[in-house]
Amino acid sequence: MRYLHDIGEYFIMLKDIFRRMTKPSVLKTLIFKEVDDLIINSMGIVIFISFFIGGVVTIQTALNLNNPLIPKSLIGFTARQSIILEFAPTFISIIMAGKVGSYITSSIGTMRVTEQIDALEVMGINSLNYLVLPKIVAMLLYPFVISIAMFVGIGGAYMAGVMGGFVASDQFLEGLQNDFIPFHLAYAFIKSFIFALILATVPSYHGYYMKGGALEVGQASTTSFVWTSVILIIANYVLTQLLLS
Repeated sequence: MRYLHDIGEYFIMLKDIFRRMTKPSVLKTLIFKEVDDLIINSMGIVIFISFFIGGVVTIQTALNLNNPLIPKSLIGFTARQSIILEFAPTFISIIMAGKVGSYITSSIGTMRVTEQIDALEVMGINSLNYLVLPKIVAMLLYPFVISIAMFVGIGGAYMAGVMGGFVASDQFLEGLQNDFIPFHLAYAFIKSFIFALILATVPSYHGYYMKGGALEVGQASTTSFVWTSVILIIANYVLTQLLLS
């Protein structure tokens, strides 16, 4: 019953976000701040992880291609498919659940503990709209982050394969272009959009409705990361079943 209560409360929160809108001028400032905090400040870790994971995918694929009858271009093909279909949209989202999700939960949770949310309500401001809507709008740029992760990941795969001597440059590029299906990119960006909404709203829920003091803020951040990751993985399975079956 506790889980049913949480699910119901989550959807009520989503409805209440749009109940009473904040002034557009104030909302604009808040959105730009959230873009900086959630998107721009996450680019460094996304680029770092994407580059090296792309390289690892190439090295592992190359080391497992022992049969001389298998063309080396398969290394480029495997790197492209792995990065576009799963690594960039899903793996990066799990990382962002830790970085962005914990930040959202702790920042809103701290405002709840210090009664700043109560102060907003007393002033007649819809605190959900003021705090959560800018995060949702900012996270609409998340597919851009995923596109950067794809580009850097494939770049890392190319450098690891070619500079490591596992595959020739022309063979890797040949595999990169073989049997390319444009819908796979659309699939990745559809997933990224859904994941962005999850990353913005689930941590916000855990921060907004938390109770207690400073210790509970840390516990709420941990709980938020766990549940955001679980929901991302379930959503990934459902979307893959719906879009690729």
